[in-house]
Formats: sequence, C-alpha cells, structure tokens
Amino acid sequence: MFTPTEAAVVAAVYSLFVATVVYRELKFRQLYDVFLTAAKTTSVVMFIVAAALVSAWLITVADLPSKVVSLLAPFVGNKLVLMTAMMLLVLVVGTAMDMTPTIVILTPILMPLVNAAGIDPIYFGVLFIINNSIGLITPPVGVVLNVVAGVTKISMEDVMRGVWPFMIAETVVLALLVVFPPLVTIPAKWFAG
Repeated sequence: MFTPTEAAVVAAVYSLFVATVVYRELKFRQLYDVFLTAAKTTSVVMFIVAAALVSAWLITVADLPSKVVSLLAPFVGNKLVLMTAMMLLVLVVGTAMDMTPTIVILTPILMPLVNAAGIDPIYFGVLFIINNSIGLITPPVGVVLNVVAGVTKISMEDVMRGVWPFMIAETVVLALLVVFPPLVTIPAKWFAG
C-alpha cells in the first residue's frame, strides 16, 4: 500500500496517535521535546549525507571512477581477476562515498565490463550491494557509523571497535562469493523459477 518512506510516516503518525490517545503515556505538552529530539537526530543524519554528497561530487568531477575502471579493461578475459579488482575498487570507493552515489556513479561504468566479461549481472549486482553495505560501516564516511555515534552519543572509536567483527565477516563472505559464484547464481535460479 505504501512506499517505504510513506510507510515510515504512517508508522510514526500511528505511534504518535497510540502514545497520546490510546495509552496516554505521552502528554501533548511533551510533544515539543519529542519533536525537538527527532529534529536533532535527523539533522545529524542529514549533515552526514551532505558531507557524503560533497565527496561524491569531488570524485565525480575528478573523473576518478572512469580512470580507475580503464585500468580494469585488461582483466576482461579473466572473470575471477576482474571481479576481484572490481570489488576492491568498490570497497575503496565505498570508504569515501555513500551507497547511493556509489551505485549511481559506478554502475554505468562497471556494467559494460561485466557484460564484456560474460559475468552474470545478477551475480555482479548481489556482490556490488554487499560491497556497498560494507562501505556503510567503513570509516571515514561510513554513514551508519556516524549515525550510530551521533544518536547514541558514543565515541567513533568505540563504535568502530564494535563494528570490526561485522566488517571482517562481511568481507570474508564477499571474498567467498567472488571465488565461488555458484553460491549466488544457484539460489538466484531457484528464486527465478
């Protein structure tokens, strides 16, 4: 019935209604403080997104992705080496850019290489998104790291210390998927019918 954004708004309004009218745990005079806290949390996230967009703009203006991708062209004959190189590229770019700009900038550049090498686009897409999710928890831009540190008032060092096991696990899974493509392609065929 709703897009994810619309569903979030509906859930927030419903929660507000239940808290104020049904359970009456939230008084109307407390709404100002609730809205102020929500605005502060949102502003932290938006500043992080703005900083990520600035770095994405700088990378785009410098034309770094296409220059780096031109270095990948010689690997088209070897799928494993090409996928490893592309995943390393995305991993490095993900440390400096947010997920959305990375997808928007790199997908049109990498897809011709994927097609030329005969790599399954679904396989590439799965690995590309997993790799971008690693970027969300990788400093310095790591939007999730910054949001967690800002919202919980925990230092970035403590957040990063807690994230390392997850980052290592995701990287190991990514490496296994690069080396063993059937781990992605066989289940994808099951779901495709």
